[in-house]
Amino acid sequence: MIEGSVINNKRYVIGVIGDIPALLALWEMFKDQSNDEILKEIGVVAMALPGESVLPEATDAGRTIPTYAGYKAMLEEHPEINMVIEATGRRGLVYELRKYLPPSITLVERGAAQFFINLLASNQMWVACKVDLLHTQSMLKTIVDQMEQEILFLDREGMVVGMNQTVLNRSGLPKRALLGKHFCDVFIRSGEGECEEWDDPFEKTMRTHNPAESTTSSVGPDGRVQYYRVYTSPVADEDGAINHVVAIRRDITQRRAMENRLQQAERLASIGELSTYMAHEIRNPLFSISGFANSLMRDKEVGIKAREKLSIILDESRRLDEVLRSLLNFTRPTEAQVAEVDLNDVVRATMDVMQLPCSNQNVVTHVSLDDGMAKVQANPDLIKQCLINLIKNALEAMDSGGKMFVTTSMNQDMAVLAVEDTGVGIPLDIRDKIFSPFFSTKDKGAGLGLAQIHKIVGELGGRVDLVSMQGVGTKVTLYLPPILAVEDLGDSA
Repeated sequence: MIEGSVINNKRYVIGVIGDIPALLALWEMFKDQSNDEILKEIGVVAMALPGESVLPEATDAGRTIPTYAGYKAMLEEHPEINMVIEATGRRGLVYELRKYLPPSITLVERGAAQFFINLLASNQMWVACKVDLLHTQSMLKTIVDQMEQEILFLDREGMVVGMNQTVLNRSGLPKRALLGKHFCDVFIRSGEGECEEWDDPFEKTMRTHNPAESTTSSVGPDGRVQYYRVYTSPVADEDGAINHVVAIRRDITQRRAMENRLQQAERLASIGELSTYMAHEIRNPLFSISGFANSLMRDKEVGIKAREKLSIILDESRRLDEVLRSLLNFTRPTEAQVAEVDLNDVVRATMDVMQLPCSNQNVVTHVSLDDGMAKVQANPDLIKQCLINLIKNALEAMDSGGKMFVTTSMNQDMAVLAVEDTGVGIPLDIRDKIFSPFFSTKDKGAGLGLAQIHKIVGELGGRVDLVSMQGVGTKVTLYLPPILAVEDLGDSA
């Protein structure tokens, strides 16, 4: 017999009636398809096996369940039973049980038992599917959150309904602050709820139902330009209608810089070939033109008006020759003698020369020199030329006066020379071109100043950095490798 404490906490105290095969099959199926929470509410206390001459004892979770030859004996021995399951399906026995059982005992026929077992199976399947879905959802969220790209999930209007962790980390905003915003406010930061004038990939995706992409850029608080590639992909329902759009933003600033350097290298190679051709094909006839013009200028029979025209020819010839000389010098490797250069001395000497032009233009100069500066291996005249070009550019950006800051300093591994102005700044659309040969916003000049600076510093193993904001100013910084405290093997050989 079973102790009473075993079934006191059960909601359903069950007695089962049936032959051994049907009863065991029913019970095993019930236990296999049920979950632990349901089994906690059910307790089988006895079994009746009508017609069996041998009455074996059954077990459930290590407990012995007594069996009886008839259901009446079972009910007399176990008054606590409040549910009887009839497992044989015999119509006569079911009819008899309906008449005998009191209202306090629920009769569950074989068909009803099988029905509820199927419900339990469905419930178990639903729980398994839910667990699997939660696991898949968690795995996908982990993958999406760990991606370097910023990902937004948008509705049909382009409003944000979700994002990955990368968006939150880079924006520094909580999730609730981004939900419901237009994706342009997050990716383009126009602040107007509409995209700026660009090839909007979201609009193209909604129109064509196909993935789209576009490039955009933004200027950070420090004046540096960042370039992004924005990709959009549609998410369609079973009918093919778009209900969501996934927008991905990738930072392509490094790739853009590499592309610019490659393009500049290709341009320099072309310029080198062109300069050789120009030196041969243009300089020779130019020399003849200048020579004949000089000869005519010395001829006393030439009139005043003719001399004025000859003077123009000579001036333009000299200007063209200067352009050719600048071009040839630019394309040749720098062969100037290098020595130990003190950047502070170069700045002092250069500012002595440029102080008057600054004063004449109402530009106040501020010079800050680091006493702990390391020396660099370079040609002092070329470094001075770079600094003069930077100062001239700064003056041209401040027609109505302003401030100019010339500083030297040391960072972790480079000697730093910087020129900063409070001028008009450089427009974003030409910022990629300013170091390109022959690009100039001036009416005169060959457009080789900044390109020459880039070339000189690059040949020394350094780099040039530019930061600019329109209406605020521009800062150009030269990073030069310092002389290392090692023995010069060339001198000791």
